[in-house]
Amino acid sequence: MHKIMFVCYGNICRSTMAEFLMKDLVKKKGKEKEFLIKSSGTSYEEHGHPVHRGTRAVLNRLGITGYEDKRAEKLLKQDYFDYDLFIGMDKNNYRDMLYIFGKDPDSKVKLLMDYTPNPRSVADPYWTGDFESTYRDVSEGVLALFNTLNAD
Repeated sequence: MHKIMFVCYGNICRSTMAEFLMKDLVKKKGKEKEFLIKSSGTSYEEHGHPVHRGTRAVLNRLGITGYEDKRAEKLLKQDYFDYDLFIGMDKNNYRDMLYIFGKDPDSKVKLLMDYTPNPRSVADPYWTGDFESTYRDVSEGVLALFNTLNAD
């Protein structure tokens, strides 16, 4: 089983979008039993808040449900032992994950867009307001990650 934690700063926009896009993809591919997918943030700033309205709008447009009860959660040091991969959205998330975990002896901490042919950060739509660009990047990254994991 692939146990994946998507991570961004607040866990209300990018990582949540990645979580539910990935859940939708594995469901469509009939691989739900092969994946455990969750998301969290490196900050307590949004802890307990619902999914951002911009991310909800993207997921609604795509007909993706299941996020309605999702609340922002903080990434914890203990999570390192419970998941196989921690997929950050940008270099700050990567740095913060390493800080939270103290180290990454099993090389579990990665960046989403490093799975694509064009590695880059996923812009934070909380600040840019551009949820469609974020969706395009996250969608590309999630598909590339899925394909990488299923190439084994």
